[in-house]
Amino acid sequence: MYVISNRAAPRNGVADSITSIVKNLNAAQLDSSAEVVISPPALYLTLTRQLADPKIGVAAQNVFDKPNGAFTGEISVEQLRDTKIDWAVIGHSERRVILKETDEFIARKVRAAVEGGVSVIFCIGETLEEREANKTIEVVTRQLNAAAKELSKEQWAKVVIAYEPVWAIGTGKVATTEQAQEVHAAIRKWLGEAISADAQDSVRVIYGGSVSEKNCRELAKQPDVDGFLVGGASLKPAFVDIVNARI
Repeated sequence: MYVISNRAAPRNGVADSITSIVKNLNAAQLDSSAEVVISPPALYLTLTRQLADPKIGVAAQNVFDKPNGAFTGEISVEQLRDTKIDWAVIGHSERRVILKETDEFIARKVRAAVEGGVSVIFCIGETLEEREANKTIEVVTRQLNAAAKELSKEQWAKVVIAYEPVWAIGTGKVATTEQAQEVHAAIRKWLGEAISADAQDSVRVIYGGSVSEKNCRELAKQPDVDGFLVGGASLKPAFVDIVNARI
């Protein structure tokens, strides 16, 4: 089983377009072994949950690391659960780069979500400068270690790791299958050494970075690529082809 996450970014998502996307998914013949999770802007989470087939998960694009309280503008884990939202995307590169969220803050949000009963798509990845400096494994390991300090071994069962090279997001560039597999294999090795043998076998590691219907099948053949975190391509009918990449 693997996860495909459809992330409709705020600049793209309004009620009409989200309704169209969800209706298209509801009507499509989807790979029964694929776990599909769609992630609309926060304003449309409840609409999406109401429209989507129960077999399709719905994820918030962010969540706060504190419980309900005087945190104007933030969304708590309890509020997600109250509206039947059972996933959250945490640590996306846009929040790391644009909003300057630290590894430690992101790790605390992962812990808050998991402890509150919300599954997490935990995003990690390197910038172009870090890639060119041969620091990719160092960077993703640092990001993973921050989460390891916050989570118990058992809590990793609620986490899906999404490797998204920052240089390949929204640029049309994509890591080669060899590059993606190399990093995914390193993440898998880290899980075995830092968490447990069970985590190494069971935690899903998905790839994000200009995934499209053109490259998804080759990527899906890689032994350590368990699925995809999809951006712009998720807004098109061809998203169904990505869901069905392993058929």
